[in-house]
Amino acid sequence: MIEISRLTKRYGGTTAVDDVSFTVRPGRVTGLLGPNGAGKSSTLRVLLGLDAATSGTALIDGRPYRELAWPLRTVGALLDGAGPVPERRGVDHLAWLARSNRIPRGRVREVLDLVGLGDAARRRVRTYSLGMRQRLGIAAALLGDPACLILDEPWNGLDPVGIRWVRELIRGQAASGRTVLLSSHLMQETSAIADDVVVINRGRVVAQGPIGEVTAGHESLEAAFFALIGSGR
Repeated sequence: MIEISRLTKRYGGTTAVDDVSFTVRPGRVTGLLGPNGAGKSSTLRVLLGLDAATSGTALIDGRPYRELAWPLRTVGALLDGAGPVPERRGVDHLAWLARSNRIPRGRVREVLDLVGLGDAARRRVRTYSLGMRQRLGIAAALLGDPACLILDEPWNGLDPVGIRWVRELIRGQAASGRTVLLSSHLMQETSAIADDVVVINRGRVVAQGPIGEVTAGHESLEAAFFALIGSGR
């Protein structure tokens, strides 16, 4: 389970996250939605121990990320914009991550095959297309067979076949009992796989709950989203 409680994050005089609280439960996909600058990335960075909270807590399995003994075995993360060293081979990137968390080397080949990069494993990352790099990032997130997944724009750079594959992968991970937090700008894809949504605007949560409740009275998730962020609630 992911538990965000009264989380606030300030950068100097700017409040990026303002008293945010929500829970992501096992066996469900929760979509984190908001416009650029809403506080989504800052929330994820605090959750993953990359930034310290100004106040409040962000817990994974009841503990801060920095207190997890072998974090990749508990939570797998894909952050938009993050990536491996371009000169490193795909298989070596994953092997390094596996060693850092005492994950069996055989798991590297398993996830490479799972994401469709088995034949490209020994190529340099700089030769990968954007979609292949995205698949490598997903492989890294799955490497430790974690109970929790945090995915930021997981379909970036993917073609329609790849987007469908990611959709099925995410639903399968949730169906197996894993906790999935998904941050995305793609409303149609989010509405196709999310069980719950959290809408954040100007650093504050403006709506959260099962997707059916949040979209009630609106034609789509996109319509509900723009009504919420436009209302200033």
